[in-house]
Amino acid sequence: MEPATVQQTLQLRDIHLPPPPPWWPPAPGWWLLGGLLLTLLVLGVWWARRAIGERRRRRRVLALLERLEQDLSRAPAPQHLADLSALLKRLALRRHPRREVAALSGRDWLRFLDRTGGAGAFADGPGRILAEGGYRPDLAEDLDLPGLMRTVRRWVERNLGRPR
Repeated sequence: MEPATVQQTLQLRDIHLPPPPPWWPPAPGWWLLGGLLLTLLVLGVWWARRAIGERRRRRRVLALLERLEQDLSRAPAPQHLADLSALLKRLALRRHPRREVAALSGRDWLRFLDRTGGAGAFADGPGRILAEGGYRPDLAEDLDLPGLMRTVRRWVERNLGRPR
């Protein structure tokens, strides 16, 4: 029998295709991909907000440090040194455990600063004025302002982190 005669005797119809799958609900793989993308988006926003906050804090600290340096260069006063030491204390409290930093003062405070990035410039260098300078009426003779500010900036850079 020839194919044409077989088709005529069986009375076959053309193949009917099923309807295309609906677009909703998506397959499980699309749900997984969507969840992964959403997680990455949330993490990206969190990281960006954190980075922006760190940059803002860094700019504020450096601006405050600049203002304190200008105040000290115009008229060295014990209050300016106390403010400088307070700024360092706030940064140290932010970076190191509170129980390790909060009660420090005097030589212990200077040794802590040396241990955490001062490299000996606080206890034995120009930074030693921070221990007693806040209580002395005349600072002009013992104040090495460029050395002090270089030491403080180096410590701030090491403890505040590099700009991104």
